[in-house]
Amino acid sequence: MSSTDAKLELYDDYASATESMEGQMAVPSAANRNTTDPGAPNFSTLDEPIKDTFLRDVKAVGVKFYHVMIPKEKNTLLRDWDLWGPLILCTFMGTIIQGSANDKGDGGPEFAQFFVIVWFGAMIVTLNSKLLGGNISFFQSVCVLGYCLTPCAVALMVCRIILVAEQTAFLFFLRLLVAATGFGWATYASIIFLGDSQPSNRKALAVYPIFLFYFIISWLVVSHSNV
Repeated sequence: MSSTDAKLELYDDYASATESMEGQMAVPSAANRNTTDPGAPNFSTLDEPIKDTFLRDVKAVGVKFYHVMIPKEKNTLLRDWDLWGPLILCTFMGTIIQGSANDKGDGGPEFAQFFVIVWFGAMIVTLNSKLLGGNISFFQSVCVLGYCLTPCAVALMVCRIILVAEQTAFLFFLRLLVAATGFGWATYASIIFLGDSQPSNRKALAVYPIFLFYFIISWLVVSHSNV
């Protein structure tokens, strides 16, 4: 091979390498961006007011709460997962259910204890789901388990209202019934969302930790009292 051929081959390789490294570095202009449809490929929040972004996120969280209370649409919590709802519920329930420093017999845990129970419990349930071969991501599972605390939070508010009156055996039974209803609804909703992510022959093994998780939360709800 002559030196001329070698030079031409070298230049050809350089040209092809240069072409392969070239790319479109232009950023889409604001006129080409879609700021109205979150599902669009070019959707961007950089050009919209902060108020619109905040209201859209609040609406998305509210839609997830709605689907937990009426669990018909299964993909909402799994497709657009977030941890805002679980954080709000955990903070709200932990603030109400925490024990009073002046009353050692109120049956409530400290806020940090409740916070650890919720998040550590959700992590254990998620880990168990993954080990059983579940086809769901870690954060999707935590999102579902957190949002499904909504019935337990509603039960806690109702029980808190019942505690305003002087406590009797009937009112304790009523609180127990309310907490049991919240427990059943939370377990049912979480199974609706997470049931299809587990192999059919291992669903029972996946449901048991979920059952235990919400049972502990519901027990804390019904055991909280001002007596």
